[in-house]
Amino acid sequence: MRILIVIAVIALGIYLFLQHSKFGRLPSGERLERIKKSPNYREGQFQNIHHTPDLAEGVSYFTVMRKFFFGKSKRTNPAKALPHQKTDLHKLDPNENIVVWFGHSSYFIQADGKRFLVDPVFSGYASPIKYTTMAFAGSDAYSAEDMPEIDYLIISHDHWDHLDYNTVVHLMPKVKHVITGLGTGAHFERWGYANSKVTEKDWNEEIALAEGFKINTTPGRHFSGRGPKRNAAMWMSFVLTTPSFKLFIGGDSGYDTHFKEIGNKFGPFDLVFLECGQY
Repeated sequence: MRILIVIAVIALGIYLFLQHSKFGRLPSGERLERIKKSPNYREGQFQNIHHTPDLAEGVSYFTVMRKFFFGKSKRTNPAKALPHQKTDLHKLDPNENIVVWFGHSSYFIQADGKRFLVDPVFSGYASPIKYTTMAFAGSDAYSAEDMPEIDYLIISHDHWDHLDYNTVVHLMPKVKHVITGLGTGAHFERWGYANSKVTEKDWNEEIALAEGFKINTTPGRHFSGRGPKRNAAMWMSFVLTTPSFKLFIGGDSGYDTHFKEIGNKFGPFDLVFLECGQY
């Protein structure tokens, strides 16, 4: 009997924890009906172009967990703070074209007078539990307060290391518009963003921005999810075209045929942000 009580208490604790706002919200209603019409949504979830197993061949969840908890790895943390240079983004010449890399997949792009912010994570950790998955010292120099007004916030997918609850909530007054994949808008809606400020798209769509600016949504090979349910929202890459430049924003992706297809259709690019092996 005591064991059942303990199990019930643990289950209740987990359930209540998962109700926290930071987990966002699953798509429902009209948003879900739109998702169901996507050619990339099958069997109740979004799919990659080609089959992508959860684990590499010959690997089991047991071996993954055993290595995670009991394996010993050397040099998992830098011996000292990573070298960095902090730029005062509030004092930038608005006509200057500049890219600032904040670490991992977070970028500030100022091009032809417009400001773009990609996958910002400024909390110092990328996890639902504080003090886990911590940023390396030196890679967390910026905060939401350091950001100027943002014309377009671009979110590739809803994983914790790309969509940070604390960051996007603090940025809300500074963000004019959000561009992301189908389903991810449900998180923004729960967090207080007006639906009119959020554009959700499927792969292979075009978004007209200011004159001379546009974004084409392109595929990736990855997955999504902030809680137990996976792949309820789409993962994206983007082609950003400005009056003077063309950039590819890769998000998270493993290798597949889409890279060549995107290059053939939209290339050449002036600048490419490309992850390495994010299956």
